[in-house]
Amino acid sequence: MYAPPAQAQRSLQLGVGILSAAAAVALLYYGRVFFITVTIAAIIAFLLEPMVGVFMKLRFPRGLASFLVCSMALMFLYFAALGLYTEGVAMLDDVPAYGARINELVDTAAGRIETFQQGVYRTLIPRRFQDGATNLPVPAPDPAAASRNKKKKPDTAAPDTPPIQEVRVHTDPTPLVNYLYDYLRSFYGVLLMASFVPFLVYFILSWRDHLRSRLLSMFEGESRYTLAKALDGVADMVRAYVIGNFLLGLLLTAISALLFASVRLPYWLVVAPMSGFLSLVPYIGLPLALAPPLIAALPMTAVPAVYLFLSAGVALLHLLGLNLLYPKFVGSRVHLNPLVVTIALMFWGMIWGGIGLLLAIPLTAALKAVCDNVSSLQAYGRLLGD
Repeated sequence: MYAPPAQAQRSLQLGVGILSAAAAVALLYYGRVFFITVTIAAIIAFLLEPMVGVFMKLRFPRGLASFLVCSMALMFLYFAALGLYTEGVAMLDDVPAYGARINELVDTAAGRIETFQQGVYRTLIPRRFQDGATNLPVPAPDPAAASRNKKKKPDTAAPDTPPIQEVRVHTDPTPLVNYLYDYLRSFYGVLLMASFVPFLVYFILSWRDHLRSRLLSMFEGESRYTLAKALDGVADMVRAYVIGNFLLGLLLTAISALLFASVRLPYWLVVAPMSGFLSLVPYIGLPLALAPPLIAALPMTAVPAVYLFLSAGVALLHLLGLNLLYPKFVGSRVHLNPLVVTIALMFWGMIWGGIGLLLAIPLTAALKAVCDNVSSLQAYGRLLGD
């Protein structure tokens, strides 16, 4: 059959688009460590750019301003890690108490399960079958057999066997050793890529104007203006999303700290930030936020009221944060509909794992910002929006 030129052109464009999308997904999957590193560095650079602007208003060159801002960020991370390390060393002293409490809970749970099984057995099995296994007649001992055993001569001694000589045999590494080696090797690759993040952030900040001008010089007329608007839209969207989440996490941390301090929870200064920021993880934030306070409360007391109070408080705070505070801090800046958010979490979680769940919304918001600022893609931006 003869196809018109326009229809053939559209079919060709559709086929090329499908192949390009498949190639992009494969590239993102197999090069995920590289792309995750670059994405995280770009997001951090977007966050630190306003501070660089403040130093530049004070007559600092961009290179020096970028170096000072990166140094301040590294110092902040160092003191945060030092505080976590100090609290972690203190928690090591309480490990026996945690172990004893966990053993007590396991023994209690095992006893209750056994009692439940016995109750079910007594309920479902008739009484006569229960007693039949314990009332069987026991045969009387045979005195003749006992006397024959006494008269039986002992066996002759076995001949002496020569001593066994030790033979050293070279054995291959066990599967556990191979597994640990493969795991550490993959972890080494992640650490190697993570070590490039500070350098990437510094070069993105210090060379921002140069990279932007060279990129815009590749286009002319309306395309250059559209690209400039798209870049500014992506930076503003990502910065607003991350800053909104950070401010909301700080607010949840402060409220959680007051809640945990009221019951004198051990190590509440560490548990409160963990619970507050883990509560912001999409869909699985509630169980993640519950885990730190419940684990920290194990050696406190055996009274269930403490665990119920902590669970109810964290759950109420999580629901309050997502339904009332999240739309004001984050939702008004992103404008993504719930269906798109769910699909984005599924997609990025599938190709990038756990870190993909954290980067799914800013990446999708950046894509929407590009679509909103490009006239030919504005229909897709409205499809992604709320």
